[in-house]
Order: sequence, then structure tokens, then C-alpha cells
Amino acid sequence: MRSLREAARRHAGLAFSVLPRGRMLPDEVWQRRHRAIVRVAGLQALVLVLFGAFSAQGVAASLAGGLLVAAPLLLALPPSSSRKLRSGAASVSLFLASTVLVQFWSGQTEAHFHFFVMVGLVALYQDWVPFSVGLLIVVVHHGLLGTLFPGEVYDHHAAMTHPWRWMVIHAGFVLAASATHLTSWRLNEQQGLRDALTGLANRTQLSEFLTRVLSRRDQVGVLFVDLDDFKNVNDSRGHAAGDQLLLAVAERLRACVRGSDLVARLGGDEFAVVIHGGAAPARRVGERFLASLAQPVDVDGQPLHVHASLGTADTATLCGTLSELDTATELLRNADLAMYWAKAAGKNRLVAYSPGMSQAAHDKASLREDLAHALDAGQLEVHYQATVDFRKDNGLAQPKGYEALLRWHHPERGTVPPLEFIPLAEASGDILAIGAWVLRTATAQAATWSTERGYPVSVAVNLSAVQLASDDILHTVREALRENDLRPHQLTLEVTESVLVDDLEAVSARLAQLRAAGVLVAIDDFGTGYSSLSYLRRLPVDTVKIDRSFVTDLAHGGSATTLVASIIELARSLGLDVVAEGVETEQQAQVLRELSCTYAQGYLYARPQPAREVASHVPDHVTSRATDHVAGRAADRVTGSVPSQATGQVSDAGGATAAAVSPSRVL
Repeated sequence: MRSLREAARRHAGLAFSVLPRGRMLPDEVWQRRHRAIVRVAGLQALVLVLFGAFSAQGVAASLAGGLLVAAPLLLALPPSSSRKLRSGAASVSLFLASTVLVQFWSGQTEAHFHFFVMVGLVALYQDWVPFSVGLLIVVVHHGLLGTLFPGEVYDHHAAMTHPWRWMVIHAGFVLAASATHLTSWRLNEQQGLRDALTGLANRTQLSEFLTRVLSRRDQVGVLFVDLDDFKNVNDSRGHAAGDQLLLAVAERLRACVRGSDLVARLGGDEFAVVIHGGAAPARRVGERFLASLAQPVDVDGQPLHVHASLGTADTATLCGTLSELDTATELLRNADLAMYWAKAAGKNRLVAYSPGMSQAAHDKASLREDLAHALDAGQLEVHYQATVDFRKDNGLAQPKGYEALLRWHHPERGTVPPLEFIPLAEASGDILAIGAWVLRTATAQAATWSTERGYPVSVAVNLSAVQLASDDILHTVREALRENDLRPHQLTLEVTESVLVDDLEAVSARLAQLRAAGVLVAIDDFGTGYSSLSYLRRLPVDTVKIDRSFVTDLAHGGSATTLVASIIELARSLGLDVVAEGVETEQQAQVLRELSCTYAQGYLYARPQPAREVASHVPDHVTSRATDHVAGRAADRVTGSVPSQATGQVSDAGGATAAAVSPSRVL
């Protein structure tokens, strides 16, 4: 029995899906039109009473006709009823007015024209239900009443003799008028419901389509698609090439779906697909699309490899307590969230939505809002970690300098890991104000230490890609040096390799400007895969910092030792200093000494500390502090120096550098 009901529901849904439909009017527009139609229907009831009275129908018949027309309006008025019920009731009133007019006018041909006026009026609803009501009333009135009372329905002999034949003729004209209106809607809608470039559905049509599907309680899945690094295509090959790529992607999406599914372009390089059947079909479509992208796209005769991040969500993820319009929005939002998780997980993959993503997004938004006020609230603090010349063997070594590291002490969350808040600061633009503050704070501290110790103390501050791209960065650096009377060569600005990816030439030019101002430049986390050793000859830098992942593997020998040796040798030939990050054991330090590395930074020598706790000397040999070192590593897990599950790296500084780091750097 259940299978029969499900089959009946499926067939009914298919039948409804092919019925002509107008657009889902905004509620305010629909209400305004409905009120006008109800007023017209009420006015018709009153006019028919007067018409009947003056056409010798009698008071009783006139009142009966008026009441017949007005009665359906009782169902059309309650605002709590559905649109279909209210529009259907109003349509019954309108078309009953046509039948009463025909009866009062003794079947006069001109009276039948009133039906076509009503067809035009109910077209304002932009729905198929009112037309169906009109067609049904024509069939009953012209056929049934035409058989019982032919002289009151028709005014010519042929119709009176064959009422059902003429019913078909009249119904055909009403149906044709209705179809004309429906066709007109659809043609007009295409202008506002299609993406101009790809011809796919646009965001408006996607929302309306999804709302209708959900109103039928169908199981559907939504696939949210975002092309990876599409901006690089526009920047490197031009917008015309970008448009060709979007057209090719649209065609491949179309090829992955069925005719009943909907593919839409939301804008830019974002697409969405509504797939009937729920989670499994949506995943299959996503996998087919990713597989299709394995083949390069031909753009201006040249192959272009493109990747995409995909997120899916289906009706099973909905809370089930919202209206159809709200659930459509929720379903799209869930798929969008899943897509961003795919981006964060490394791009070029498909991720399905899970409930925890929504809470994570809420927490992220809350954290972003709190971060906007963190600087003014005094919640940010700069810690410092020493960089030492570990070749010295005199027990106590003066630091070569200090790296400035940013900490956020949230009043409710405690210490927030830089891995969480630095990308938020970059995305929101708050990194510019925060970075300027850190530059001023770090240079002021270096000037204070220089005065107290009687020799120049250097400080290193990381710059994010956002800061480096800012036209104000040069002015900000100069102002920080001037305000604190610090010599330019005492400030090192560190950039991670990731900032070189977008535009090497532009980054090199900006770094050259900073070096011309007298400050030093360092490449941080060198060797993590973004740049190559050959880049060093093209970059205006003074120092290379070897990423801690290579230092960690030094104790095991092999390729890590060979790579570190190559970096040190090339840096020496170019006159660059080399700093090994993440030195934690004496064994690692010994290998670095044998490779002639000059400087080191890591827990073996010093942990990040507030300025008030930083000592003027650091022990050169601290192997006896192994127990304290392990405890320190555990304590620093709350400050951001834990391994990142996203990339498998850590920062020996225990967090982001002061003026921030690129999100690609593990903090």
C-alpha cells in the first residue's frame, strides 16, 4: 500500500511539474494585487444585483445572483490561508460573475466576452490555479447548464441544439487565452531569470525553483560550486578569457545533470545546481563534475587547467520548522558553508554539509566582530622570541634580535590561537590597523631595549600579503621608525613565501621600496613549496628563514639535510643570512652547525615571552632543560603553536608574527 501511495505521489508530482507556472511573486506584490482583485469581485457582485433588478430578473433572483458571486470571497479574505486557496476563491467569484451575467442577459453573445476579461484579470496572480478555475466553470456552465437551460446560456439555435459541442469551442477559446497569458509571462521572465553570459538560471530563478520543489516536499540536494583561483585567470589572461572559461564550465555542469535538475550561475565564478533525489545524486553530480575538470579547457587556443571547490547539502540537513522560502535560503546557505570548508581543506574537492559547520560559521562571525574591537579594548599583546647566533659557545649569548609575535587575550574565550584570528583580520581589513599598531609597539620596544642594554637591538615583524599590497605600508614603516627613533637597519620585515604566488614582480618591487628605506627583508618559512631556490636571486632580501619542518627532519638525515645544505650554500653565495626556525634539540643544532648555518630560533633557546619577561641573554646550551621544554610545548598549545591539521606544520614562535602572516602559514 505504501509503495502505491509513493508511486501515486511521484506521478502527481510529475504532473504538477509540467503545469505552466508564473513567477513566485514577492509577498507584498501578491497581497497588493489580491486586494485589488477582491475589490473588483465585490464590486461585480453589487453591480450584478443592480443589473438584475433593472433587467426584470426580480429582486430575489438579483440578490441570489449577487450572493452567489460574493460568497467565495469569504475564503479569499483570511490572510492565514494559502495563496492558492485565496487566489482560487477570488477566481471562482470572478468567473461566477461571468456566468450570472450570461444568465441575466439571456445568453447574449456579448455577455460571454466577460469570461475573457476575467482571464486577463486573474493573470495578475501569475499562477495556473486561477486559469484552471475559469476553465472548469466554463465547462460546467456551458455544458451542464447549457443542456438544462439552453436558452439562458446561448442565444443561437446551433448552440442550443448542441450545447456540449459549443462548450468545447468556448472552453478552447478560454484555454487559448490562458495559454497566451502564460506564454507571455514565460517570455518576459526569461529576460529577468537568465544569466546574460551563460544562459543558465540566475539567482532569482534558482530561489523560486527551489522554493517550489520544497513546497512539494521533494527530496533534493544542492551543489554549490566555486572555481579555484579564478581571479588569476582574469588578471593573467584578461576578462575575455575568463568569460570563455565560465562558458566552458557552464557547459560541463549542464552535461552532468538531468533535464529535471536546475543549473544556475549566481555571479562571478559561483554556480549552484538543484538535484532531485537528495544527498546521493548530488554527490554523484559533484564527482562527475570534478572528473570533467580533469580535462583542460581550451581558452584562446591554449589549454587551461581549472579546479573547483564544491559543497553539497540536502533536505535531510534542514531543521524542518521553517517556511518553504526560509528552507530554500537555509539549504543554499548550508551548501555554501560546505563549499568554504572545501576551500579551507585544500580546494579541488567535494565536501558535504554537516550541522557543526553552521555553529562554526556562527562562532567565526562572532569572533570577527569581537576582533574589530580587540585593539581598542587592549586585548592584543606582543610577545618576543629571541634569534641567537648558536655557533657561540660561551654559555651566554646575546640575541641577534627578536621576532615579534601577536597574542589575543579574549575576555571570554581566553587566548585565541592566531590560526583562528589572523585570517579573519586579513579578510576584514582589520589587519592594517593591527599591523600598524604592532609595528609601532615592536619598534618602540626595540628602541627601549637598545637604550637599556647599550647596544642596538633588532626586531623582526611579519607582514601579511594584505599589508604588503597596501599603498600606505611604506609610510607606516617610516612613521614607526621615526616616532621611536629607531634606526632602519634594526627593523626586519618578514614575508612568507605565499605572498610571492600572486605577483612576484609586484612583490619584488614593493620589497625593494622597503629596502630602499633602510629596513631589512626576510623570507619566512622558506622551502614550504611556494617558491624555489632560483627565486632568491630575483628577490631583494637579506635573510632566509628555513622552515621548521625541515629542521625537525634533520635528525633523521636524508633529503631534509640535503635541502637545508643547498639553501645555506646558495644563501651564502648571495650574501644572505640564514636563520633556522624550530630548533628544539641539541642534535638538530649540531647538524646545523656542521652545515655552517649562522642563526637559530626555537624552544631550545627561548620561548615567546612578553617584553617584561625577556632576558638580555639566552643560554646557548639548554639540554638540561628538556623537561621544561616539553612542558613549555604543552603550555603553548593554547597560544597557537600546535600542529595544524590543515598543513601539518607548526610555528616555533607559537603563533602568528606580530603584523600577521598569510593564512597559508600555519600559526
